[in-house]
Amino acid sequence: MLTTSTNKQMFSFLAILTAASMAGMQGYTMLFNNFAVETVHLDGLQVGLTQSIREIPGFLALTAIYVMLVIREHRLASLSVILLGVGVALTGFFPSFSGVALTTLLMSFGFHYYETVNQSLTLQYFSTHQSPLVMGKLRSLAAITSIISAAAIWGMGFVLDYRGMFLVVGSVVALAGLWAVFQDPSHADVPPQKLRMFLKRRYWLYYALTFMSGARRQIYMVFS
Repeated sequence: MLTTSTNKQMFSFLAILTAASMAGMQGYTMLFNNFAVETVHLDGLQVGLTQSIREIPGFLALTAIYVMLVIREHRLASLSVILLGVGVALTGFFPSFSGVALTTLLMSFGFHYYETVNQSLTLQYFSTHQSPLVMGKLRSLAAITSIISAAAIWGMGFVLDYRGMFLVVGSVVALAGLWAVFQDPSHADVPPQKLRMFLKRRYWLYYALTFMSGARRQIYMVFS
């Protein structure tokens, strides 16, 4: 249970942004391969390069620590979702390898920065007993959003071209981020964060599994 009204506000804030983030990523994932082949006429090498570019922000997500020195964490979450939405919305307007690479980079920065801040806010604002439940609820919400987004994109495919579908999905995501910019679910009664990077030997298995999970996903994305 979320014991305080402030925690409930933070949960609602994260829930809306998580749904928006997943809608943007699902829309991009569903549309990208067909768009790349049918409209942009990319070959296998170019698709692989694009997916490699998409993972650059994932590697650089650790720089979010330094961004939070100048931007409040919940504000960074909002701006990240806006960036994700803008990247998705613009994809259909640049049907070239360089255009797709640039818009992919934009949306990926938004997605990976939000994922980083999302987990950080959850661990900061919820107790060790609550945070696993909150993460589980957010994951479930992301899965439901993914299914709804897939159905919506399938329906839009009958009436819109790729440019229109990218624009609609990206605009909805960006509007959710814009709404969040004007919200402030934070409060001062939380443990202070240490804004620097920690690597601990006892977490080596988690690090290894995370690395292999990312490698598996990218191999599938490129060759599927």
